[in-house]
Amino acid sequence: MYTKATKGSEQKSLFFTLEDTLDQRHPIYKLAGEINWDAFEEAFSKHYHAELGRPCKPIRLMAGLLILKHVRNLSDESVVGQWSENLYYQHFCGEREFQPAAPCEASELVHFRKRIGAEGMELIFRESIRVNGKDAEEREVVVDTTVQEKNITFPTDAKLQAKIIAKCREMAEAEEIQLRQSYKRTEKKLAAQRRFAPRNAEGRRRSRAAGAQIKRIAGVLVRELGRKLPAGHAAHGDLEFYGKVLAQKRGDTGKAYSLHEREVCCIAKGKEHKKYEFGNKVAIAYTRTTGVIVSVTSHRNPYDGHTLEETLEKHKELTGKRARKAIGDRGFRWRRRIGETLVAVPENGAAVKSKKYPRTTFHNKNHRFH
Repeated sequence: MYTKATKGSEQKSLFFTLEDTLDQRHPIYKLAGEINWDAFEEAFSKHYHAELGRPCKPIRLMAGLLILKHVRNLSDESVVGQWSENLYYQHFCGEREFQPAAPCEASELVHFRKRIGAEGMELIFRESIRVNGKDAEEREVVVDTTVQEKNITFPTDAKLQAKIIAKCREMAEAEEIQLRQSYKRTEKKLAAQRRFAPRNAEGRRRSRAAGAQIKRIAGVLVRELGRKLPAGHAAHGDLEFYGKVLAQKRGDTGKAYSLHEREVCCIAKGKEHKKYEFGNKVAIAYTRTTGVIVSVTSHRNPYDGHTLEETLEKHKELTGKRARKAIGDRGFRWRRRIGETLVAVPENGAAVKSKKYPRTTFHNKNHRFH
């Protein structure tokens, strides 16, 4: 249920308020006064029912926690835990007096993000651009891509097969379907055999055989549920996805790496300490001199140059102005212009050397000399 945030009364408290005790030159204190909190109140109130349900947390509190999470690069658990210890955090979220308890559970931030959706997160991002004023109006931007890693463990086919078995059991219990065999004891025995087999030829053979048996059990449960569920049931989509996971092989393209985060991709970054990262590619544009982030777009795993057009369009949508020049690394080398935007990329060392010291190529019938 939606409830409006209560405005502070004009009467002074018997104790000092946060405004009286905090340093007004602190960056978080100044940022709290520059953000248009009423815009969040008006935009997000439509996501709450006027009468039904438990009264919600103040919208300024939830939006403020999300902003602090990204400003200080914290997790949901960390920002909630630090809120009760940091007076500047509490003032930023609209509190007038010190609150010793946590503002909410960390999971409520997840529910709030789902409630406001991508449109709400874009509104918060748009407000962050507006707060920077003229610094965000620069017409030259630097573009780059990185990997936004998903919070999943290192994916293996063996783990996915075990999870599929557990999901099938949960689905059968929820739909009150009697399975011919649950395989609980069998799977437990096979899992131990696969993991703790001796490190010799016979142990490796037994481990591979146990893994193949677990995969067959997962396939049996998926097919049995597909037969027993009524036609048109929503769970058929999940079973079809499980079948795709069981059918994939090591060298296949477009593999599934997670059951609950199906858009996860395996992206090669070329780093020495971590050659592959599992997540999605994110394209970022920030102003050249002031460093204000003015555009963020999410993609699966395309070539960097293919993200450029969407990134520049999002920049124009958020700022109202099209970038005059976009500066990128060698990953954008095949694009020279996107509409009215000039794309500048550095040349490789061989190209620069050949221009500075030109070489003549001589040809004859059988040889080519440089």
